[in-house]
Amino acid sequence: MYDYIIIGGGIVGLSVAMTLYKKYPRVKVAVVEKEAELAFHQTGHNSGVIHSGIYYKPGSLKARLAKEGNQSIISFCRQYGIQYEQCGKVIVATSENELPLLENLFQRGLQNGLEVSKIDQERLLELEPSVNGLEAVHVPMAGIVNYKKVCEKMGMIICGNGGEIFLNTEAKRIKESEKEVIIETTHQVLRGSMVINCAGLFSDRMAKLTGYKLDLKIVPFRGEYYQLIPEKRHLVKNLIYPVPNPNFPFLGVHFTRMIDGTVDVGPNAVLSLKREGYKKTSFNFHDAAEVLSYSGFWKLAKLYRKEGMEEIIRSFHKKKFLEEVQKLMPSITEGDLIPGPSGVRAQALRFDGSLIDDFYIVNGKRSIHICNAPSPAATASMEIGKEVVEMLSSYSLVT
Repeated sequence: MYDYIIIGGGIVGLSVAMTLYKKYPRVKVAVVEKEAELAFHQTGHNSGVIHSGIYYKPGSLKARLAKEGNQSIISFCRQYGIQYEQCGKVIVATSENELPLLENLFQRGLQNGLEVSKIDQERLLELEPSVNGLEAVHVPMAGIVNYKKVCEKMGMIICGNGGEIFLNTEAKRIKESEKEVIIETTHQVLRGSMVINCAGLFSDRMAKLTGYKLDLKIVPFRGEYYQLIPEKRHLVKNLIYPVPNPNFPFLGVHFTRMIDGTVDVGPNAVLSLKREGYKKTSFNFHDAAEVLSYSGFWKLAKLYRKEGMEEIIRSFHKKKFLEEVQKLMPSITEGDLIPGPSGVRAQALRFDGSLIDDFYIVNGKRSIHICNAPSPAATASMEIGKEVVEMLSSYSLVT
């Protein structure tokens, strides 16, 4: 009998488990992960950016937890000798009509209590000599890390405190009663006082298995990247972002220097017809039918039909993708870009077609469901863990 069973071995689930042991050293915790290793999906396909929280609505969970999480992740890396770099980033306006949007973003950063500065073209070129830009916002607290390495250390800490991690173990049935939660997995039956759903791309289905009808559905969006060839990596000093399109809920094509020295360029954002579909050809009938029969998706598609079609075109036409790249860095040529990795973002979408723009957590009788935790969830993970453990105290299951 466990005190807490956590479904999902990504960075959020591991952070919850680690925080539980920090606050309640004697609890018994189990982490259930259907893959053969931790951090296999969203965390393992993450861009590796330690975000600042500049983009998010003041007062939102994303804004608060990203800012606090930035420091938590860095402190964790320092404590355990995990390589990271607080390299900073620039958000670049490349045209006159982007300057008011850049100013709005700068003001939002100030409202969120961040260390940000507006810089002119001369200062921008000192930081990023190859960038085309009129002005930029400099965010020095942004950084880079390998989140998979962070998760490996978290797993060691959990096991070192007596926690158990069940790999290759998928939750198939969940029964929540007044006294306990029973989880039938592919290998065994686990009993606990409480279940915490951190299943990411499958968080809505886990909530449904537990008996909760949510007013949302997880819709998977694949982000496809190119990488710069080794000879051109020197052109990108740190992190270079465009001013985001206010009419589209994604950040646009940007340059990310990774902790291993490679440089990712992207992503676009296209609907994935498989929840864990990392290739253009990835397809799952159940996943595809679920999205394509969902009225909320078609309402969203109608709202963003122009932007969505442009994303699809860039997915299949490298030259169109290159046009977005060259807005920030005109010297990049088609031959400088080679196919890179892809990731899938688990985005919660309501029936009315609105995207849930913040972290979204649902309380059950003996369960908590983290039903929307896209970027910057990796950055905010330790603070999400604290938030969830604080919520657990109201259940009076541990003292």
